[in-house]
Amino acid sequence: MPKTPGRSAHPAHRSITPRRPARPTRRNRDTARGHRLRTTAIALVTGALAATAFAAPARAQDGPAADRGHHRATQQALDAVVAGGLPGITAAATDRHGLWQGASGIGDRRTKAPRGVNDRFRIASITKTFVATVLLQMEAEGKLSLDDTVETWLPGAVRGNGNDGRKITVRQLLNHTSGIYDFLEDPAYIAKYTSVSGFFKHRYEYRSPWVAVVAAMRNAPTSPPGTRQQYSNTNYVLAGLILQKAGGRSYETEVRKRIIEPLKLRATTVPGNSSRMPAPSSRAYSKFTLDPAATKVYDVTFQNASQSWAEGDMISSAADLNRFYSALLGGKLLPPHQLKAMKTVVPDPDDPSASTGYGLGLEAYNTSCGKQLWGHTGGWYGSLSVAVTTEDGGHQLAYNTNGDWRGDELGLAMEAEYCGTAPAAASGRTGAGVLGAERQSRTGF
Repeated sequence: MPKTPGRSAHPAHRSITPRRPARPTRRNRDTARGHRLRTTAIALVTGALAATAFAAPARAQDGPAADRGHHRATQQALDAVVAGGLPGITAAATDRHGLWQGASGIGDRRTKAPRGVNDRFRIASITKTFVATVLLQMEAEGKLSLDDTVETWLPGAVRGNGNDGRKITVRQLLNHTSGIYDFLEDPAYIAKYTSVSGFFKHRYEYRSPWVAVVAAMRNAPTSPPGTRQQYSNTNYVLAGLILQKAGGRSYETEVRKRIIEPLKLRATTVPGNSSRMPAPSSRAYSKFTLDPAATKVYDVTFQNASQSWAEGDMISSAADLNRFYSALLGGKLLPPHQLKAMKTVVPDPDDPSASTGYGLGLEAYNTSCGKQLWGHTGGWYGSLSVAVTTEDGGHQLAYNTNGDWRGDELGLAMEAEYCGTAPAAASGRTGAGVLGAERQSRTGF
């Protein structure tokens, strides 16, 4: 979407503004090229708004302290996302009025059951904020330094084809400046695991994180370490492995003990070697293609979480994500020095003049009305998610769609919640040009 005043750089924030189609940006992030929707990798469709909804909107729910009507525009935005062609969406906003929850569309295409406001869903790349938070906590405790090399913690892991872990730091993994190739773009990995046939053949299998590392090492670096910001899911596989080495416990245990339990995130799990979804949850759907004319929809609800691991395996709810980002930006999880480092963003090479960017597992955004937000997006089979908060941790919004083939209306909810902008589609005007979300969702995690 348009930029206000720009989109990616250190001291700034990704723009999210209405009424302009998205242009592709970064490899393997929120774009058609970067998200690659199944057959050739996972990607988002950025097309015109479709006119037919899958189901009538579900009713929004206000928390006991919420101001009824305060989130009317946000509910209209949820309805517009469903009108754009996705099955359903669930959302939660937390502010001085309390907790508001809303939903639209369906959670099950067979039974037509509505999307639930308390649904659990795969948060994909939003997992990266949890991983970065744990590593920053460990740095504050003196267990590691972000300036340690990958070789220090994982000897010999990053070698071959020009890769050299002796020249890459933990910090460069977390802010995606390592230059390490994204394993999700490796042709052999795509053929075996992310094609339609590959997904259904292997989706219940345990997959070691080292499979991703090996796939990445088959390829040369995309750039020398520290010279360019380029999103790569391999970075967070390696970060998870380092986290385990430094902490002496599994990645799952560290996240659970350091974040989930202290914050009482009762809807949040690190599923490990499980293929199940906790209740309540909706079905998840994929089309495995970028073709906007495709009509075949696959149920991809169940899949082994180990296949995305520390780069994107967690399951949560919109309300829990709000609680997490409120605590994080509110200074309850990290000392000031580490939180400052987390918010130090690097420029987007596709738009170096802009004022938004990627920090350490945390992204910065701007809205059309000038509100600065921090958070992350996530996209995986059957799931697109957004979670953001104001810088003071006082106002959060998180939402998820249970279909992965459109992302061009996902910015509508953010604009509605923070700027009060009711989408044109919500008032019956469907068609192209409603909103092309510049920040859509990210491949697998």
